[in-house]
Amino acid sequence: MKNNIIAFAALLFLSFSVTAQIDRSKQPKAGPAPKINIEEPDSFTLDNGLKVMVVENHKLPRVSMSLSLDNPPIFEDDKAGVSSLTGQLLGTGTQNMSKDDFNERVDYLGARLNFYSSGASANTLSKYFPEVLELMADGALNPKFTEAEFTKVKDREIEGLKSQEKNVAYNAGRVRSALAYGKNHPYGEFATEATVEKLTLADAQSFYETYFVPQNAYLVIVGDVDYDNVKKMVKENFSNWKKSELPEYKMPAVTNLDQTEIQFVDMANAVQSEISLVNTINLKQKDKDYFPVLVANKILGGGGEARLFLNLREDKGYTYGAYSRTGNDKYGAATFVASASVRNAVTDSSVVAFLDEIYKIRNEKVSDKELANAKAKYTGDFVLSLEQPATIARLALDVETEDLDDDFYEDYLKNINAVTPEDVQRVAKKYFLADNSRIVVVGKGSDVVENLEKINYNGKKIPVVYFDKEGNKVDKPEFNKTVDASVTSKSILDKYIQAIGGKEAVSAAESVMMMAQAEIQGQKLDLEMKTTSSGKSSTSVAMGGKVLSKQIFNGKTGFMVAQGQKIDYTDEQIVAAKSDANPFPELTATDAKIMGIEAVDGKDAYKVAISEDTTNFYDVETGLKVKSVKTVSQGGQTISVPTGFSDYQEVNGIKFPFTVSQSMGPQTFEFKVSAIKVNEGVSDEDFME
Repeated sequence: MKNNIIAFAALLFLSFSVTAQIDRSKQPKAGPAPKINIEEPDSFTLDNGLKVMVVENHKLPRVSMSLSLDNPPIFEDDKAGVSSLTGQLLGTGTQNMSKDDFNERVDYLGARLNFYSSGASANTLSKYFPEVLELMADGALNPKFTEAEFTKVKDREIEGLKSQEKNVAYNAGRVRSALAYGKNHPYGEFATEATVEKLTLADAQSFYETYFVPQNAYLVIVGDVDYDNVKKMVKENFSNWKKSELPEYKMPAVTNLDQTEIQFVDMANAVQSEISLVNTINLKQKDKDYFPVLVANKILGGGGEARLFLNLREDKGYTYGAYSRTGNDKYGAATFVASASVRNAVTDSSVVAFLDEIYKIRNEKVSDKELANAKAKYTGDFVLSLEQPATIARLALDVETEDLDDDFYEDYLKNINAVTPEDVQRVAKKYFLADNSRIVVVGKGSDVVENLEKINYNGKKIPVVYFDKEGNKVDKPEFNKTVDASVTSKSILDKYIQAIGGKEAVSAAESVMMMAQAEIQGQKLDLEMKTTSSGKSSTSVAMGGKVLSKQIFNGKTGFMVAQGQKIDYTDEQIVAAKSDANPFPELTATDAKIMGIEAVDGKDAYKVAISEDTTNFYDVETGLKVKSVKTVSQGGQTISVPTGFSDYQEVNGIKFPFTVSQSMGPQTFEFKVSAIKVNEGVSDEDFME
C-alpha cells in the first residue's frame, strides 16, 4: 500500500483582529491553498490477492464495508444483461443458508447488506460487525443460484426494460453511449429484451465463476473496529476465495467524428427534447490535465452558477437545468457531455446555445472572478467531504486503483489552486470538441426536426443523421404523412366509438369508475377516477392508504386538495375540466380538427385536436385511442403531458384500456387497471366537498 494516503485531521481556520488600519477598497489576495495532512489506512493483502483497507473511527458504534472488484471492462456481447442478472442473484441464498433465512438474519441484526455483480456493501452496528462480515462473505463467495430465483430476476429485468420503452431520458442516455463508444464496446453496449430473454442460469453461473475473483478485489472497512480483530476475521472468512485467471480482452479504440453532426432519435411520445453534446476523451485521473479539466468543466457546466445553467435556464428559460461533466477513465475511454432537457419549441435554439458556450470557453480566456469562484467551490466541497470517514477509504481506494501518486490528495487543493486562465482555455480546446461533437437529440421528430435541419453555425450547415432507439442508423422517418381527403374528424371519432363497442353501448354509460396501480421506487401508487356523462369527475391518488391528492369537479366548479391544502379551480381550469369530465368526450366533440398522421409506438395514428388543450391519437387501422396529449401551464411555462392507452379489454360491452401510462418530464408512470365499473360505484356524493 502506498504511503501518506488518506485521513483528515481538520482544517483550522484562524480568525484574528488587528489594530492597524485596513484598506477595504482593495480585495485581499488569496492565500496559499491549505495543505491537507493525510495518513494512510491500515492495510494488508491476503494470499489470494484481496487487498483490505481499514479506517478506524470510534466516534459512533457503526461500521461500513464495501467489497469492490476492480476488473477491466467486460464486453457481454450477445449475453448483454448477464452481469445485471448475476448481481441480482447474489444474496438470494447461499450454500449454507436459504434465501429467507439469510434475509431474516440480516433484518434481525438491523443491518443493510447488498450484493451486485462487482462486489457487495454493508452497514451495521459495530457489535454485529463480525456476523455481518461473515454473512457478506457467505453471500459473495458461496452463492446458491437456483432456476426459480433466476426466473424471477430475469422476468423482473425484462419487465424493467419494457417499462422504460417510452422513457425518453432513459433511451437518450442509452443511445448516447452507444453512439459515442459503439455497441461493440463495453461502455456502449446495453441489454435489450431480446438479449435478456436468451440468457440462462448457466450463463449467470459462468459469469460469476469467471469474473467474481479476488486478485483485483478490495475490501474497505470503516468505523468502530479494531485493526487486529479485523485482520483475523477477514482471513477466516475470505482466505478460501480462489483465484481464477480473467479472460484476455482488448477494448476497441473509440473515435470522434470528423465534423460535428446532429444524431437524431425519434420518440413520438416525447414532450421535451433530450440534448447531449458528447465526444470521447482520453483523460486519466493521474494526467497533468486532470485538475485544469475539473476547473474548466466547473466553469462551463458544473452547477447552478456555471455558464450553461445561466445561459439556457436563467437567461433564456429553455430548461430547468443545463450541465456538463467530464469523465476520466484509466483505460482511456471517457466522455465529455453537455446536456439538458428542453422544450420542443426551443430544441434548435438550445443546440445553438450549447455550441455558443463551448466555443466561447475554447476561444476566450475565463475571467479571474469565474476562475476564483470555481476554485473556491472545489475547495469547500473537498474539505467538507473529508469530514466523512468513508471518504478517507474511498480516496485511498482511488490511489490504488487509479495508480495515483502517494501525495495526490495531499496536494489536491494546491493543484486546483494552480490552474490558470491559460490552462482552462488549453484543456477546453483539447477536450471540449465543439468541431467534432455528436449532438445527440432524442425527441419528437414531427415537432423539432424541421428546425434542426435548418441550423447553420459559423457559416456551416450541421448535418442531421437519423438513428433508432438502439443506436442503429436509419433513413429519415416520415414525420407528417398526408391524411386522405375522405377522412374527417367525425369519421375518425365515429370509428373509435364503433371500435370500443358502438354508439348505443357507449351512450348508455352514465358513469365509469376506474381503479389502477403503478409502482414507483418500490411503492404502490393507487389511482381512482370517476366520471359521469353529465360532466362530473373525481380523481384520487394515494400511496400506502394515504391520499396524496384529490381533484373534484361537480360540473360547474372544482377544486384540488394536495398536502392538506384546498385550492379552488381557476376559470381556465374549469373550462379544461368540462372537456375532460365525460368518460367518452368523443361523443360530444363537435369542434374536433384533424392535425395529421403521426407514429405512436411504431404505428400510424390520426392526430385529432379535441379541444384547445387536448389532442388525441387514434390508430389508423384499429380506430382505438392510443394516446392523448394535454397542454398545461406549470411554473410559468407551457408543458405537454402525454398519456398512453393500450391493452384494451371489454367491460359491460365496452372496451377500455387496461394499461395507462403518463409522462411528466423524465418520469413515466405506468398504471395497470385493476377494475372498471360501468353505471355502478359512482354517486353524487363523490363530487361534493
